[in-house]
Amino acid sequence: MPEDFHGAKAAILIGDDLLVTLRDDRPDIPYPNLWDLPGGGREGNETPEQTVLREICEEVGLTIPEHNIIWRRAFPSHTGEHDPGWFFVIRLPATAAADIVFGDEGQGWRLIALDAYLSQTDAIPFLQHRLRIWLTENPS
Repeated sequence: MPEDFHGAKAAILIGDDLLVTLRDDRPDIPYPNLWDLPGGGREGNETPEQTVLREICEEVGLTIPEHNIIWRRAFPSHTGEHDPGWFFVIRLPATAAADIVFGDEGQGWRLIALDAYLSQTDAIPFLQHRLRIWLTENPS
């Protein structure tokens, strides 16, 4: 059985831009009306990679081969859960934007420059932090 973890998120770089989604504006969900990255909770005995790739397909319609994952790391839970969460960075060509089909969670999506996302006040802070760690370790 794969290791215990609660979920996975991914920074998807499409060309030079980052794919972000706007969460629903409802008081019963975490981080309402903030810009998010694709991903979500584990189902069954999925691996972290299976979880994030399934969630990406459900949320934005992209079927991504695992070899497009260029970075991965487990992080302590931001919610106080015992099990960690995984964070991935995925790189796709700019042409992949034409394949995005937004699902039924959230208010919409957009492509945004990395520095613009990192400076947004209406983005999920722990995801900005994880993306900054990747950028620090991969400056080119």
